[in-house]
Amino acid sequence: MEQKQTQERPRSAWLTYQAAEEIVAVAIFLVGVVMMMDGHRIGIGWASDGPKAGYFPFRTGAIISISSVVVFLRAFFSKNRNHELFVSWDRFKQVLCVLIPTVLYVLVTQFIGIYVASAVFIGGFMRAMARFSWHKVILVSVGISVALFWMFEIQFMVPLPKGPLESLLGY
Repeated sequence: MEQKQTQERPRSAWLTYQAAEEIVAVAIFLVGVVMMMDGHRIGIGWASDGPKAGYFPFRTGAIISISSVVVFLRAFFSKNRNHELFVSWDRFKQVLCVLIPTVLYVLVTQFIGIYVASAVFIGGFMRAMARFSWHKVILVSVGISVALFWMFEIQFMVPLPKGPLESLLGY
């Protein structure tokens, strides 16, 4: 009587290729649905002068959504499911160390402006990831934000999201 050997995943194992395909398919499906909803909101019909503004985005969103459903169903019901490790939990934590601050940066930009948020974002990464000294962190992060402000706001005259600090300075 042969004893079946079960192959246990190490504790650091986390995400398989099949699960990654399914998660990405769902995320892309949601992007397609948002495109369809927004296209419908601005008009998906045909006007006297041609297609309305949402005509092509709606149809593109529908194609994306249908394609992602096909990808999901193929991954979920495939006979040859790929249960190999896509990413370990330890590696995924490293990705999250970049992803979470980046998402926070995008969200915070709406409240404190892009220039202050950029200075904090750049400085935070310099300090947390590379362990630069505080004077280098401040010099580089503030210097880059000032240079970007000068380039976009003054030279190109392209207004970017500003926060309370820029309002205090009269911009």
